[in-house]
Parts: sequence; structure tokens; C-alpha cells
Amino acid sequence: MAPQREWFEKDYYKVLGVDASATDKDITRAYRKLAKELHPDANPGDTVAEERFKEVSAAHEVLGDAEKRKEYDQVRDMVASGGGGGGFGPGFGGGFGPGGFGAGGQSFHFDEGGLGDIFGGLFGGGGGGRGRRTRRAGRDGPAAGADLEADLHLDFLDAVHGVTTTVHLTAEAVCGTCHGSGAKPGTTPETCRACSGRGDVVVDQGPFSFSQVCPECSGRGSVVADKCRTCRGRGVEVRPREVKVKVPAGVQGGQRIKVAGRGAPGRFGGPPGDLYVTVHVHRHPVFGRSGRTNLTVTVPITFAEATLGGPVRVPTLDQPVTVKVKPGTQSGTTVKVPKRGIAPAAGDPGDLLVTFSVEVPRTLDDAQRAAVEALAATMPDNPRADLGV
Repeated sequence: MAPQREWFEKDYYKVLGVDASATDKDITRAYRKLAKELHPDANPGDTVAEERFKEVSAAHEVLGDAEKRKEYDQVRDMVASGGGGGGFGPGFGGGFGPGGFGAGGQSFHFDEGGLGDIFGGLFGGGGGGRGRRTRRAGRDGPAAGADLEADLHLDFLDAVHGVTTTVHLTAEAVCGTCHGSGAKPGTTPETCRACSGRGDVVVDQGPFSFSQVCPECSGRGSVVADKCRTCRGRGVEVRPREVKVKVPAGVQGGQRIKVAGRGAPGRFGGPPGDLYVTVHVHRHPVFGRSGRTNLTVTVPITFAEATLGGPVRVPTLDQPVTVKVKPGTQSGTTVKVPKRGIAPAAGDPGDLLVTFSVEVPRTLDDAQRAAVEALAATMPDNPRADLGV
């Protein structure tokens, strides 16, 4: 695409409050924060906030697109490195005279097709006619909607087994009254007379011409004479939404699930964005997790069971199983029950990791105390001897 006039005049990085070296994520994060603060629905009647919202949206439109950002950076570098001399309109640094164009100490000479060749080389297009370069009709064409995020809190067993549930969020959606047209029901948008439906107008600057957003229709190519009262002509409204989410078996806390096409609606007929759902899993009173598929459980056993050994019933996600306790089992010992853990949506099930906890009785009756004392008398060894005490 060709450079827009506003590229020479606007510092889009400054508009979004980020450095020129900002990553794509930094730019998206800054845009979302500002768009939320400045959105017309959050600032009814505030024309200053509305203009800032438009400015922020225009900045993200360029910096949020890798190809446009690359071209924009080339333009800004050229502006920053331009020398003194004849100007080329507001904000356009660098010398521009009959013989050439000075930028960063370089001098470009051209004949009648020269300017088109220069900018064609910079922005991927060819020169045309008498050095003129104009944008294609239609300012941006269809643009995808923004991605949205939501949180989902799940019961432990729902996360383990998988579930189809609903996420509730408040976000932009296609207006339910006008179905996105922005026009009052029973009417339709009219073709913009200023740009004849192209969405942009051409501004002559001597031997070079720039295309800029049509001021009448703001690039849409159409004008809504009788606006929809629900969305005030925007075609979208902020309202509560319910989105079904299919949670796969074995999902973990912190995992994000993508729901394609359920984000914010697109512009100019573009596709909607995606919805990213972050899962939060509640604790279970009995089970825990170790890694992605292993299930953990702590099972109390008596002193007698730990000392003499024997079978112990252990809970699982299905029916209980019997696990053999070896004689002399110490508290904290863990044994593995193969294939009785979590079965993910894809892959083999994990294992059940059983940790034994020896329960020491808090109170004893006379007979029990006598039995323990008799046992103690037969066990003279000092288990603390290795500690030197």
C-alpha cells in the first residue's frame, strides 16, 4: 500500500504511548487499555475522548499490522533523516526541489516518473504517470475484529473429565437492532458522495498525490443518514454475551482455550476476532494433580497397618482400588497405581500417586496404653542415635 498523508504528520507510537521498539504484544496491550478508557460508550458526550479514541484506533490500525508498520517506519525514518531545504507539506522533513529529494544525506534525482519510482521502491508499488502515486480505492478494506479474553472457573472434576459450559462476558457485539448496518431499521446506509464509496479521497501535493481517509464517511464508503438508536450508527454495541466453550478433558489451571470467531466483530465486513478463555480450576477436597495427567491422593493408615502391612482401600476417579501396604511403611511413603490418573483428551491416562500418612492416636484407653507400653519395652533401640542424642 502507499503511504498516507497522516503518516508524515502523526507519531503513532506516541499516540499509543509506546517506544518504536515495542513488541506486537506491547502495542496490542497499550491499544486495548486506551480503547477501553476512551471508548464512546464509556464516555458519553465527551467529544475529546471520542477524538482520542479515533486517533488511538488509527494508530493501532497501522502499528498492529506487521506490513503497514514496516512501511510506516520507513516513512518516519525518512522524515526524521530529511535535511533542510524545500518542504513537502506539514510534517514532511527533507529537501525537495526540482532536481531531487534529500534524505539522510542521500540525494535522489528523478525525471517525470522519478517520484513514483522512489516511493514505489519503498512501499512495494510501481511508479505511475507523471510521478503520481495514489492509494487503491477503499481505504483499508475488511478488517478483522479484535481478540477478546475471558476467565472461566471450573470444578476440579469438570476440568479432569472435560465439559461444555458457558462463559459470560460484556463486550462489543454486532448490534442486535440494525444487524451491523448502523442504520435505523427500515433504512439503509447511503453511498458517500464525497468519495463515491471508495472510503478515501485524493489530495494533490504538486507532483505527488496522497490518499487520505474520507472526512465525510471516516473511511466506510457509506453514510448513515438516519442512525440506529441502539448503537448510534456504529453497527456494534457493548452488551452482555454468552459464549459456549468446549473444555477438553485434562485441562489445567492457567491454560487458555481459543474459541474461534467469538471475539469482537470485524469492520467493513471483516471477520470477527477470537475469544481466548483462561481456565481457573478449584481445589478438590481429596485429589490433587502432579503434572498434566498424574492424580495425587493422601491416604491415612493406622500405626498397626504401617507396622504390619496389609490391604488398604484407596479412592480413585472411578471405583476404589485396593493397595497393599508393605510392613514397616513410613509416613510420607508414596506408591504408584498405574493408569488410574487423569485421562486427557489426547494421550494415555496418567498414574494415581498414593501417599500414606501414618495416623498417631491422640488419646488411648487403659488397655491400649498398656499394649503400647508393652511394645515399647520390647523396642530398646534409640531412633535418634544417628543424631548424637
